[in-house]
Amino acid sequence: MKPLPHIEINLNSVSEGLRLWIDARRSDSLFDAGDNSKENYEARFQLVEGCFYDYQLNFPNYMLGDVGENIIQQHRRTTYLGTIAPNIFVGTLSIPIIDKNTQKECGNIELEVQSVKSGYRDDYRDMLETITEKCTDLLLKANSPVSHHFEVDYTKNPKTLYQRFAFIKSVIGTDEFVEAVHRIATSPVTQWAEVSESKDIRNARRFSNASIKELLKGGKRTKLPASQFLRENYGLKTLPERITTAQKTDSVDTPENRFIKHALESFLKFCTEIKKKGEEFGHKKMQNESELLIRELESQLHHSVFNDISRPTTLKLNSPVLQRKEGYREVLRVWLMFDLAAKLIWKGGDEVYSGGKKDIATLYEYWLFFKLLDLLQSIFQIEPRDVSELIQETPDGLNLQIKQGKFTPLRGIYNSGSRKLNIQFNYNRSFTGRKNYPESGSWTTALRPDYTLSFWPLGISQSQAELQELIVHVHFDAKYKIANLTEFLEQNLVDNLDEEKSENRKGLYKNADLLKMHAYKDAIRRTGGAYVLYPGDKSINQKGFHEIIPGLGAFPVRPSKTDSGIGELKAFILEILDHFINRASQREKMAFRTFDIYQYPPDPDSGIRESLPEAYHSNRGLIPDETYVLVGFYNSEEQYEWIKSKGLYNFRMGSGKGSLVLDKETVSSRYLLLHTHRDKHSGDLWRIVSKGPRVFSKDDLRKKGYPSPSQDNYLVIELEKVTDPEFAAVKWNFKNLNNYSSGRASAFPFTTSLSELMRNKVR
Repeated sequence: MKPLPHIEINLNSVSEGLRLWIDARRSDSLFDAGDNSKENYEARFQLVEGCFYDYQLNFPNYMLGDVGENIIQQHRRTTYLGTIAPNIFVGTLSIPIIDKNTQKECGNIELEVQSVKSGYRDDYRDMLETITEKCTDLLLKANSPVSHHFEVDYTKNPKTLYQRFAFIKSVIGTDEFVEAVHRIATSPVTQWAEVSESKDIRNARRFSNASIKELLKGGKRTKLPASQFLRENYGLKTLPERITTAQKTDSVDTPENRFIKHALESFLKFCTEIKKKGEEFGHKKMQNESELLIRELESQLHHSVFNDISRPTTLKLNSPVLQRKEGYREVLRVWLMFDLAAKLIWKGGDEVYSGGKKDIATLYEYWLFFKLLDLLQSIFQIEPRDVSELIQETPDGLNLQIKQGKFTPLRGIYNSGSRKLNIQFNYNRSFTGRKNYPESGSWTTALRPDYTLSFWPLGISQSQAELQELIVHVHFDAKYKIANLTEFLEQNLVDNLDEEKSENRKGLYKNADLLKMHAYKDAIRRTGGAYVLYPGDKSINQKGFHEIIPGLGAFPVRPSKTDSGIGELKAFILEILDHFINRASQREKMAFRTFDIYQYPPDPDSGIRESLPEAYHSNRGLIPDETYVLVGFYNSEEQYEWIKSKGLYNFRMGSGKGSLVLDKETVSSRYLLLHTHRDKHSGDLWRIVSKGPRVFSKDDLRKKGYPSPSQDNYLVIELEKVTDPEFAAVKWNFKNLNNYSSGRASAFPFTTSLSELMRNKVR
């Protein structure tokens, strides 16, 4: 089809001489498909989603009616002209024509809105067929029948009739189905059948028991001559002139062929009913589409092979021919899908094809649900009960329980051998906004990713895993219409940012999808990553740090039966699982630190606003609450001079009083505060430079010049004087510290945190 700058549509059926002119604002967005439109069940005149068109009726007493979503934008004063803005609508747009004098609808015009994706027609058909097939599989797994009765209870509810037809058209309107029927018609299964035939007795060759009885009792008999062998030896005086004999013949009237004929007749019956309903309710699209299918099915049934096939009563599903032979197995699969799809109601389908639209983006989201379900079932032990509940019986029929905005969770277990994980696959899980830590959800606004995979250890509930930072969420969003993935994730140039600001002022937001992924990652608590799924061919996985998660990215999953590209996504999920098996991962450490730090709100009185060295270079790990200070006693000036000259300090060791307790705080202490007799406060702060205390004997200390060692062994640390200006001329009241002991125990060493020490700074 060549694009046209404008088209003129004849509306004589509404009023003689009435015309509608449509002008395209974009040169490649307006088409006249002519007769080719019938091949795709589409309207003749075609627009493109997201584009704008100016229209005008030549009679001012007519105007185009409203179809919702601000698609028809009438001029305020001159109502017979205006703008058509399809926005994201894709499919057949039926626009009413209103007589302004009577304010009543007097006709309509149908326009087809194409998707910006060139292959959307094939994608739409394939995805709808896949959803139908998956629903059928779910029903068969839930209740595997040995045989089926052929009478289908068709529901006459007009609200769901086209929805059912869309399911069925997606499986019987395919080239694969036409090819399967052709293969059967040209090479049908046959079987030997006995045909009874009345013959002249002189031509009879083979006699059965029934034939012998006819020799004795058959009518219209002829006398035998006296010398005839049968009369002389067996006493037969007469023989019948004709006798019935049975002959073997190759027949196509087999149970399998009866089923094929009945299946085609069932399809034809349903399509005929759809056409009648389309005429009754004025649904032209349903009427036209069903009429094309009727012609195809009638041409198939007119094949001579079906003339000699009788009607069946039941079907045995264990027939090897139906299950294995080419052509037959395809028709059996389609019939099973048809039989169940004719009863299937899908509330979510209203968003996909109600009112003649083809919401390809929403259908892609639903299709991905089943692709992801297949993928996860191949990896995890998904609960069969959860899967079976995807389709439930309702008063309207069998209802597919997936719909945008409806939370659908599926649970399973992953067992690596060394670790077991709970897994929950969520469709449209809402994460409530404005939740205080440590509650689950979003700490800003409410958010609802399309799909969420949640992982947490087996043996703990999901709610407890949330509270203890033991759960990780990985989100995926379906984006059918992303055209350029490189633009999506690689907007790094300053020029791009300037251009983006300019377009934002016009109301265009190219990076909205990227911002949404960041919103999921940053706002939803315990999120490990957020990724786009789109029908492309390039994957991007950007890591937040060094490990597979946290991260952002995109994976291609295409609506194809043979090359969907989902293997890359599967490899990514397996890599995430391998990451969870690693109990020493950086993410695991970060989760614990987050829990450890934030499990309790901070004490309002625990803040430190005193001057401290900045936490960089050698002080990079200076966290006041986690920086410990040893408080030690020296007994004499002689001992203090030894400490200063040697840069060493010794503690008693053993089980006696005053011995140093080697707990975590003591071993990891970074500073030593010294004090002596009658000190009320001290500013004598030293930095501990040794990696830990070393054991010195009495002789070792004597060699180091220590005055009069009395113990057999000591713990010794290496020191240097603190030179940080923030600690210069500062003194602390060490007697107010929690671990300080008065009296004779005041000389015993103890530890405190730098935070507590600074809160006892002498003003």
